[in-house]
Amino acid sequence: MLQIDYPIIQAPMAGGITTPELVSCVSEHGALGSIGAGYMTPQSLRQHIKDVRKRTSNPFSVNVFVPNTFNVSEEEVEAAINQLRPIRKSLGVEGGNPSLPTPASMKRNFEEQINVILEEKVPICSFTFGVPPEEVVAELKKENVILMGTATTVNEAILLESKGMDMIIIQGSEAGGHRGHFLAERDQSLIGLVSLTPQVSDHVTVPVIAAGGIMDARGLVAARYLGASAVQMGTAFLTCAESGAHPTYKEAILNANEDDIVLTKAFSGKWARGIKNTFIDDMKDYTSVPPFPVQNTLTSAIRKASADQHNPAYMSLWTGQNPRLATDHSAATFIQHLVQEVKVITR
Repeated sequence: MLQIDYPIIQAPMAGGITTPELVSCVSEHGALGSIGAGYMTPQSLRQHIKDVRKRTSNPFSVNVFVPNTFNVSEEEVEAAINQLRPIRKSLGVEGGNPSLPTPASMKRNFEEQINVILEEKVPICSFTFGVPPEEVVAELKKENVILMGTATTVNEAILLESKGMDMIIIQGSEAGGHRGHFLAERDQSLIGLVSLTPQVSDHVTVPVIAAGGIMDARGLVAARYLGASAVQMGTAFLTCAESGAHPTYKEAILNANEDDIVLTKAFSGKWARGIKNTFIDDMKDYTSVPPFPVQNTLTSAIRKASADQHNPAYMSLWTGQNPRLATDHSAATFIQHLVQEVKVITR
């Protein structure tokens, strides 16, 4: 099973945050680094894996998005393009409309990512947004890859275990970024981690990994007492020096309060938790946006231009509900401090 010194997993945050420097530093210091491959091409993922391996011989994981079917009409896409046009103009975004993903292209990318994971002999693979196909699970298990699934409810956790997952990452409602729910709707999957952890622990036999709002030793110890075998921490590592998050993004988190954090699907078409900003306000009257990943593709140029201009108003500033606990640190220092604080608390 998973062999790491400390029960700490760096969350696989997609979108360029999980640099080889971050992943390898986390793994080198006794925790588990994770590559967020959700938006990567197979070629980029392979290079990322090689770059991590140049820096550490310790275990690390790769996270992939389980592809889902989605339907979007030309009228929906055109309406979305029209409502985004004034924002694009204000940011000086030029050029035509991007090539939009399809269920077939998403499935093909996923399958190619799995091939890379197998060929590069990655020891651990985690999944978000659903249950991987049976043949994928069988292929990975044949190569002794440890599998982790993401759940937001007890029923999702039970299903993931029954489909062969070796561990279950349970995502509390406090978690930043995209919600990993796939059986229930958003409202039914917004269960706090304190409630979710013991209930899932009582209904599955595989190890449970608690995720959502855990930022320090207090959260880690509490999660362990509630039944989790380990914790997964995202925002806490996002503000690390080795993180690939844009400096403006890091600064926004370091200056945010808990009442600045909202759920939105305006950026990507999928519910996600982050800091409220101008874009979210501008989009609040649009109750219907194209589904993920179409909306995510349509807003990509806006988010990039906003970042290039060091303007947080139109960036997707994903974060959990505990931004006041975020600190500016190196990953090594953070892990060392975390471990020492746990020893103090549990002494």
